Parts: sequence; C-alpha cells; structure tokens
Amino acid sequence: RDVETQLALVETLGKAIGRDGDTIIITGEASRAEAPEEVVSRMRASFLCLGPLLARFGEAHVPLPGGCVIGARPVDLHLEGLRRLGAEVEVCEGVVHARGRLHGGEVWLRYPSVGATEQLLLAGAVISEPVEVVNPAREPEVMDLARLLSAMGAEISFSEDRVTIQGGKLRGTGHHVIPDRIEAGTYLLAGAITGGEVEVVGARPEHLTALLVKLEECGVGIAVEGRTICLKARVPWSGVEVETAPYPGFPTDLQPQFTSFLALARGRSVIWERVFESRFGHVGELLRMGARITLQGQAILIEGVEGLRGAEVVATDIRAGAALVLAGLAAHGETRINGLDHLRRGYENIEGKLAQLGAEVWEEEPSVT
Repeated sequence: RDVETQLALVETLGKAIGRDGDTIIITGEASRAEAPEEVVSRMRASFLCLGPLLARFGEAHVPLPGGCVIGARPVDLHLEGLRRLGAEVEVCEGVVHARGRLHGGEVWLRYPSVGATEQLLLAGAVISEPVEVVNPAREPEVMDLARLLSAMGAEISFSEDRVTIQGGKLRGTGHHVIPDRIEAGTYLLAGAITGGEVEVVGARPEHLTALLVKLEECGVGIAVEGRTICLKARVPWSGVEVETAPYPGFPTDLQPQFTSFLALARGRSVIWERVFESRFGHVGELLRMGARITLQGQAILIEGVEGLRGAEVVATDIRAGAALVLAGLAAHGETRINGLDHLRRGYENIEGKLAQLGAEVWEEEPSVT
C-alpha cells in the first residue's frame, strides 16, 4: 500500500502513471511544488519529494511526514543537509517551506540516517556541482536508489566514509527494484517460530546476513543456495542477545518479529533497540498472549515461555503487526489482530503467502452494529 501512496503523490505533483503488470511507468513533467498533506501524512517516505521539488522549482512546500509511530523520527537531518546546499528552510504550522537555488557542498550526517541520505542523493542528482555526504547510510535500499540515479545519468560513488554525487540533467531508464529484505526475513521467522521449514526464493541472502547469523545462533538450520534461503527450525531454540544497528547490523525493522520468536525461546534473551527509542509497541500485546517480557529503557528482557495463547490484540505499526501475526501463528487458539491498515502498508497479500506455508489466516470484515 505504501507504493500506492507514493504513486498518488507523484500523480498529484503532475507526473503520469502507467502500469504493465508489475511494472510501473512514470512519464511527464512535475508541475507543482506543493505536496498535499493528505498524502504525505500517510507515509514518511513521501517527505523525500522535498529536495527534488526544491531543485526543480526553486521552492518546495511539503508537510511534515506521517507514518509509523515508533519514537522520535525528526527530519532535522534532512533540513540541515538541504541548508548546507543553499536552501532557506522554515517550518510553519506543520509545513516545511524551502526556497533557494541549490549548489554543491559537503554535508556531514551526525547519524547515518536512511531518509536523510536518500533525500540528499535525490537532491544531489539534479545539482550540477558535486555534493559530498559524509557518514551516509548504506542500507541496501539506499544503494539501490543510488544505482537507479546512476542509470539516469548521475555520477555517484561511495568511498569509506562518504558518498560523492555529481548530478545534472537526468534521463529516463528502466530499473528492477531489489527484493524486500524485511518481508523475506518476516517469512523466515514465520517458519522458525512455528517449528517448520521454509524456502524463501528470490531474496538477496547477503542483505539478511545479520538475521541469518542470529537464527543459526539460536539453533535454527539455515542453508543458502543462490537466491534461495532454506530454513529448518529446531525445537526448542535458544535465547540470544540482539542489538539493532544501521546496516549491516541487525535491522530495527525485524526487531518486533524477532521479539515474537524469542518469546518462545529456551532461557533468557535480551534485545537492545539502538535505532528508535520507542519501538516496543508490540510488547504490551505480546504480554496479553502470555509472553514474559520486561522493558528496561532501550532494552527488553525476554524470558522464554513454553507457549503463547491466542488473544485479541492491536497492531500499532507495520512491524508490530507482523510480530503479532507471527505470534498468532505459534499461539494456541485463535488470535484476532486489529489495525490491519498498518500491516497492509508493508506486506502484499500476506494471508495468501502464509497460506502457501500452511497457515490458517484470514481477514474478517468489521461487524456492523
């Protein structure tokens, strides 16, 4: 659903959208510098239009972004970076107003933010002077965006501590988006938490190294054959310590799902959340299902239990929803998950894919009172 939201934004800015099966074709010219609040409020990634609109029109007006509530997710790094490239930026009544002609320069990111790095890649790709971003994010999604922009005519090179962008006039091109590593990891964990066997085909195993290492540490069998990851669960599995970190560390977007998995591990586990300070919305719901989890600052202590019980729970964000689905698969009895809109944003046809693995999962229409 997030893809549909982003396409809706592109259309409101003046571009034309065509489709050919799973291929999206974007044509035409952007014609407005103002992004609508009703679109940007749905998804944080929509805020990435700020830099390109500013470079295209000399001004941009973009509401502060929405998306999952998982702690403070300020856009200060985005705005500081654009200011370093010549933008005049102010925030008024929830809208970012940016003006000015962007120029080359060096931007130092005090944290390797994925969003800020992508914002500066997009802006730098259309600036005729070189832009250097020090301490950039290097997540696979960032590198994939860089490959797309390079194919469109920008010169982008990553070195040990920075990325250099030499932009200019871009041209159209074709691009195959990389597989979703978080979706792949979620289905691997679905197999692991139910004590089953799963083959995930078409993934990029190298993008999931941190997860695969931790699964093996728990005692789960992992085999990689080209673009296929084969998982064979071993019951019981052991608890581990996990610390989320920027890539290539353990991804924060798999932390909630891994929490569900460790809730059934033998012994004690510890998860340190180092990326977002409030990414524990799933913990309270897992407690309702019988998990034994204690929150201590930026860490959770998990005492493994022999089984979870079905309950009615609420998904507070995309990955919390996925965590509850996994817990429901392993629980005794029926689990009802409310808040499916969150889950739909990050997973396409999750019921159908889980059904292929033998799960009993279905969606119910809300009852009319």
